[in-house]
Amino acid sequence: MRHGKKFNHLGRKPAHRKAVLMNMANSLITNKRISTTLAKAKALQKYIEPLITRSKTDSTHSRRMVFRYLRDKYSITTLFNEVANKIGERKGGYTRILKTGFRAGDNAEMCMIELVDYNDIYNQTTTTKKKRSRRGSKKKSEGNAEAKATETKTEAPKAEVKEAKAPKSEAKKEAPKTEKKEAKAPKAETKTEAPKAEVKEAKALKAEAKKEAPKAEKKDVKASKAEAKPKEPKKDEKGGESAEKAE
Repeated sequence: MRHGKKFNHLGRKPAHRKAVLMNMANSLITNKRISTTLAKAKALQKYIEPLITRSKTDSTHSRRMVFRYLRDKYSITTLFNEVANKIGERKGGYTRILKTGFRAGDNAEMCMIELVDYNDIYNQTTTTKKKRSRRGSKKKSEGNAEAKATETKTEAPKAEVKEAKAPKSEAKKEAPKTEKKEAKAPKAETKTEAPKAEVKEAKALKAEAKKEAPKAEKKDVKASKAEAKPKEPKKDEKGGESAEKAE
C-alpha cells in the first residue's frame, strides 16, 4: 500500500528511480546544467542538494557517504575539489530550475536545472536604486533650496565682477583701434595722391606722343609718294604740231 509516501515515484520502481536520480546527479555535477522534465528536476533537487552540503566538509567520511549516492569517483572529485570551493559561501539553494516550455508529442513540461554559481548571466551585479522616504525627501528639498540660494548669491558677485571688467576691456580695445585707423589714414592718403599725379603725367605724355606720331607718319608717306611719281611733260596740241613741223 502507498500510505504516507508523498514523494514522486516518477512511474518507476524504487531501484529504477534511484538509478535515474544517480545518473542525473552525476551529469549535473560534471556538466553544471542539464535539460529534463519538471517532475524529474524537482526530484533531483531534493536528491543532490544534501550531497552538495556534505561536500563542504572535505573528509574521508563525507566522501564515503556521498559515494553511496553517486557511485562515480570522477564526479566525487569534481564535487569536493571544484564545486565545493565555488559554493562554499552559499548556505542553501545550490540549484535553479528554469522552465523551457512543453515537449512535442506527450506535451510534458520541460525545464533546465543548473548550479546557481555557474550561471554568469544571472550573477551580474545590478545597481538597485534606494526608495526615498517622505521624511528624507523634505530634508533634501530644504537642503536643495539652501544650496540654490547660496549658488545665486555666489553668481551675483561674479556677474558684477564680469560687468566691471567688460567696460575696461572694451575701452582698451577701442583706443588702439582708433589709433591704428588714424595712422593708416595718412598713409593711405599719401599713397592715393602719389599714384594719381603719376597717372596724370603718364597720360599727358602718351597723348602728346600719339599726336606727334601720326603727323610725322603722314609727312613721311607724302614724301615717299612724291618721290615715287615721275614728272610727265604737259602735252599741248599746238606744241605737238610745231614739233612735227620742225622735223
